[in-house]
Amino acid sequence: MHTVILVLVEVLIVIGMSRLVGLAFKSIKQPLVIGEIVAGIMLGPSLFGFIAPHAAATLFPAETIPFLNVLSQVGLIFFMFLIGLELNPKYLSGNLKSAIIISNISIIVPFSLAGILSLLLYPLIANASVSFTAFALFLGAAMSITAFPVLARIITENNLQGTKLGTLALTCAAVDDVTAWCILAIAIAVARNGSIDQKAILTIVESLIYIGFMFTVGRWFLQRLLTHYHRTRKLSQFLLALIYMGVVASALITEFIGIHLIFGAFLLGAVMPKNAELVRELAIKTEDFVLIFLLPVFFAYSGLRTQIGLLNSPQLWLLCALVLGVAIAGKYFGAYFAARVSGINKREASALGWLMNTRGLTELIVLNIGLELGVISPLLFTMLVVMALVTTFMTSPLLEWTYPKRLIKLDVVEPEPKQETNTNTEIIETIESFVTPYRILVPVANPSTQKGLVQLAVAIALNYRQPAVINPLSLIELEEDYGFENTPTEANRLITERHHQLEELIDTLEPPIIRSYIHPIVRISSNVARETAQIAQIEQPDLILVGWHRPAFSNNRLGGRVGQILSTAPVDVAVFIDRGGDRQENLLVPYSANIHDDLALILALRLLINRDTCMLQILQVLTANQTQDELSYELNGMISQLPANVRDRIEIKTISDPEPMSAVLAASENVDLTIAGTSRAWGIERQTLGRYTDELAIQCRSSLLITRRYSQVTSHLSSLLLETSYQETIHNS
Repeated sequence: MHTVILVLVEVLIVIGMSRLVGLAFKSIKQPLVIGEIVAGIMLGPSLFGFIAPHAAATLFPAETIPFLNVLSQVGLIFFMFLIGLELNPKYLSGNLKSAIIISNISIIVPFSLAGILSLLLYPLIANASVSFTAFALFLGAAMSITAFPVLARIITENNLQGTKLGTLALTCAAVDDVTAWCILAIAIAVARNGSIDQKAILTIVESLIYIGFMFTVGRWFLQRLLTHYHRTRKLSQFLLALIYMGVVASALITEFIGIHLIFGAFLLGAVMPKNAELVRELAIKTEDFVLIFLLPVFFAYSGLRTQIGLLNSPQLWLLCALVLGVAIAGKYFGAYFAARVSGINKREASALGWLMNTRGLTELIVLNIGLELGVISPLLFTMLVVMALVTTFMTSPLLEWTYPKRLIKLDVVEPEPKQETNTNTEIIETIESFVTPYRILVPVANPSTQKGLVQLAVAIALNYRQPAVINPLSLIELEEDYGFENTPTEANRLITERHHQLEELIDTLEPPIIRSYIHPIVRISSNVARETAQIAQIEQPDLILVGWHRPAFSNNRLGGRVGQILSTAPVDVAVFIDRGGDRQENLLVPYSANIHDDLALILALRLLINRDTCMLQILQVLTANQTQDELSYELNGMISQLPANVRDRIEIKTISDPEPMSAVLAASENVDLTIAGTSRAWGIERQTLGRYTDELAIQCRSSLLITRRYSQVTSHLSSLLLETSYQETIHNS
C-alpha cells in the first residue's frame, strides 16, 4: 500500500479510537484527554502490538512513523499556541502573593525530590551518553509540572471557578505553568549542549532576549492587528493567515535558538492581546482541527513509543511505583504545606494539593521532548507516562472526596436576585427562618421556551400559607474537555449570560409579587441528568419538575435525559408535557391506587388548595372482574382534612371500561391538565435499564404531568392541611 494512503488509514483509525475511548472515560467522570492518551497507548506495542504483532506491524510500519511525527509536531505547535492564548492575566489577579509562594514551593519540593531520585535512577536506567545534570533537570521538570489546561477544565466541570479555592488554584497553576516551562527550556538547553557550559548559557541568554522582544515589539505589532480587528469586527482569513504565520515563525525562532518549537508557539499565544472577542473567535477557529485531527495523532505517536512490556520484572514495577509516589508526594505536600502557611484551611489546602497534581497532556509533551533528545530512556519514558495518567486520573475522585459538591455549593457566589420595591422579600426570609419552605427544582433547558414549566411550578408551590422556593436550574453542558468554552473565564461568561436569560423569563411572570420566590441556579455540567441528581441531593427539594424534550435517537417522551432523571433523582419527580394554553383550572387524575398515582393526586390537591377556581376530577376505571380501588389511607385522611370549599371542588368518578386508556383519553379532552402516575394502566410503566413507555404521553388530549414517587416519607400537603384546618376553625368560630 502506498505510504500516504497508509498514513491516512492510520489517521482515520486514530481519530475514531481516540473519540471512542475518550467518551468511555468521560462517562466515568474522567477528562476526555485521559481516554485519548489511553487510546494512543492501546494502538501501540503495549496492547495492539502485544496481542496482534503482525497486524500492528502491517498497520503501523516504520516508514509511516515520520509522517505521524510531522503531523504531531504541527499539532503540538498550535496546541501550545492555544495554551498561551488561554493564559489570561486575569488568572493572576487573585491572591498573587499566596499563589507565588504555593506555586514555587510546589515546584521546589518535587524538583528536589526528583534530584534525589535521580541519584538512584541514573545508574540504573539512564542512557550512558546523557549527563547526570541533564537527566536530573528533565526528571525534575517532569515531576514539577502541572497541566494548566486540564486543571482549568476540572475546575470548570466542578463549578469551582467562582470559589476561593478555584481562583487560587488557577492562579497557582498559571504561575506554575510559566515557571515549569522556563525550567524545561533550561533543561533542553543543557541537554542539547551536554552540560551547563558557555554554549548552554548563550542559549538561555538568547531565549531571554527573544522573550523580551516578543513582549515589546511583538506585542506592539499584535496590538496593530487588534486595531484592525476592531475596525472590521471579524477575524478575516487574511488576518488569521498572518497570525498562523506568526505562530510558525516564532516556533522556528525558538528551535533555531536551541530550545524547542513549542516555546515559540506558546510565547506568541501568551503575548496575544487578551481581547475577549478576538481570543474567542481565534480559539474557536483554531481548536477544532487541532483537537480533533492533529492532537490524537500526537497521542498515537506517543503511544507507539510507550512500551508497558518494558516493565517486565517486579523490581521495575517497584521503581515505577517509586517514581509515582515521589511525583504525587512532592506536588501534594509541597502545595499543602505552602497553602497552610498562607493561612488556608486544611480541607482547601488538601484539595489544592490534589489539583496541583494534575499533569495530563502537558506532561506528555515534556516526556516526548525528553525521549526525542535521548535524555530519558524508553523505559523511564514508559514509567513517567504511567505517572502522568495515574496523577491525572486520580484528581477528580480525590477532589470530590476532599471537597465534595455540598461544600462547593456553600462557597459559590450566586448573582443577587433583583430586589422588589416592597418588603415582600424580607417577609419571606423571616418566615423561612422559622418554617422549612416547600421547594421545587425546575431544570430549564431553554429559558426562552419554558415559561409554562416555571408557571406550573409557581402554581404548585405558591399559596401564601407556606413559604416556598422555586429554583429554575439551568445546566450549561460543555461537550469538549479542551474546548475554549470550558475555560473558567468563558464558563463565567456563559453562566452570566444564562442568568440574564432566566431573569428575563422571571420578569415575564405575573403577578410581580411571585418573582421574589424564584431563585435561579446555573451550573456548568458534563452530564445533565447526573448533575441534576447531585444538585437534588444537595438542595433537597420536595419535587423536581422537568419539561419534556425529544431525545436525539428516540420518540419516547420519557427517554433520554428525562428518563435518566426519572430513574436516578433521589426525590419525587414530575414530567410536564405542555400542549399549550395558560389555563390550568380543570384537572384530571386517573387513579389506579399505586404510590405514583398517590403523588399525582397530592400535587392536584396542592393546585386545588392554591387556586380557588380550580376543579378536580378523580377518575377510577374498573375493568372486568375488578373491584373498586379505594383511595389510599393516607389520601383519604388528607382529603377529609380539606376545608369544605376545597372538597366541594373534587369529583370522584368511577366507570367501567375494558380499556382504561381509552377512558382516560376521552376524559382528557375536557380538561386543561391531566396528572398521572407512572403506571402500567396508563402505558407509562418503568421498564428495564431505566426505560419508560409513553403511551399516555403520546395520546393525551390535554397537557400532561407524569409523576414518579421516590419516597412515601416526603409530604407535599401536611403543612398546608394544618394551615387550612386552622383557618377553617377560625372561620367557623
